[in-house]
Amino acid sequence: MNRLHPSLDARSTRRRFLRRTARGLTLGTLLAGLPRGWVGSVHASDAPETARINFGMIALTDCSPIVIAHEKGLFKKHGIESTVTKGANWAAIRDSLSTGSIQATHMLLGMPLASTLGLAGSARKPMVIPWIMNRNGQAITLKSEWKGKVGADPKAILPFVEQARKLGEPLTFAMTFPPGTHAMWMRYYLGAGGINPDKQVSLITIPPPQMVANMRIGKMDGFCVGEPWNARAIADGIGFTSLTTQDIWKDHPEKVCAFTEEFATANPKTVKAVLKALHEASLWLDDLNNRPEQCDIVSKPTYINCDAKTILGRLLGKLDYGDGRTRQDEFPMHFSRRNCNYPQPKYAKWFLSQYRRWGLVPAAPDYEGVARRVMRADLYEEAMKEIGFAHGGLNNDKETLFDGVTFDPSADLEAYARSFPVHNVKG
Repeated sequence: MNRLHPSLDARSTRRRFLRRTARGLTLGTLLAGLPRGWVGSVHASDAPETARINFGMIALTDCSPIVIAHEKGLFKKHGIESTVTKGANWAAIRDSLSTGSIQATHMLLGMPLASTLGLAGSARKPMVIPWIMNRNGQAITLKSEWKGKVGADPKAILPFVEQARKLGEPLTFAMTFPPGTHAMWMRYYLGAGGINPDKQVSLITIPPPQMVANMRIGKMDGFCVGEPWNARAIADGIGFTSLTTQDIWKDHPEKVCAFTEEFATANPKTVKAVLKALHEASLWLDDLNNRPEQCDIVSKPTYINCDAKTILGRLLGKLDYGDGRTRQDEFPMHFSRRNCNYPQPKYAKWFLSQYRRWGLVPAAPDYEGVARRVMRADLYEEAMKEIGFAHGGLNNDKETLFDGVTFDPSADLEAYARSFPVHNVKG
């Protein structure tokens, strides 16, 4: 304070106030005219946090959304510089995602659940599912010697099981990954036939592209895998289809696009950019006029390495079971229709209930908590809102499978797991 001239202090204070106010008004006026997201001197970008993404896939028809989004430049359109890497088996895919050598992947629905729980010999690594890639399109293939003896009813296998056990040579059935979808379809199928897959037969793990070769040399009596390997077994004359998985559960969920939880948390814009590209690819795939071109693309050695015509038939719903039964399939593999892509929590709950049924988890899991953590509907909804796509939303309806047993996601899931005549729940 100026004791000799106090009026000078007052004038100086007033000048400082006016200067600050003027600057504030000017800055406020400038900010009001800028778009939302402007921070400091830079606009907050909507671009993906991580532009280079290496996608994993296995040689199955349902890898198509990733392959098509890559081949047709849809990832690039949404700011993703994509590469696609074919894995040797599902365990290799899981490990590559866990270590970060791939950042997103084609994956069996059950695998992110298993990884989050630390099942199937894997270290606990939380993973998320913001996108279901397809429904339907898998099958149970049985060896040709059973044609005319076993059709659609797995109960017809039971006499062969008992005969083989008496000889000390249990029947062998294959799936692709212990807590994966194919394992659950095979287990459900055998269980409906009165057969315990852990006590009455041998259940082994075989990579999808190796299924046909292993059946050809007599290593297995049946397998569950995705297409085109069931159709390939028929074309090669070594097996026939007992049931498709859509015969077991109409419009069931199958493969997903998965990320580690860590990556999704750090890169939400990247995840949403991937989902937007997959959305466009999925719409293209569900135009049946595009399916011949789809088959030409995914059949290449880089991807599935199988004749395009073998892939195409079942994609068009032309079902030849290989034992004289034929029909037009109402529920062939699809990628977008009927709210396909929404990551419904109830699907996680069903898989968890089957893990419990077969003793893959020692106690009742946190059905609600795990389903909510893994099935990231929030990321899906945000991505679809940003592109103006009206999805079908949450579906908590009951589901009834081919054995007549109804799954109610709102009911007591522990009681459901114990309700089957064939189960491994202890206590």
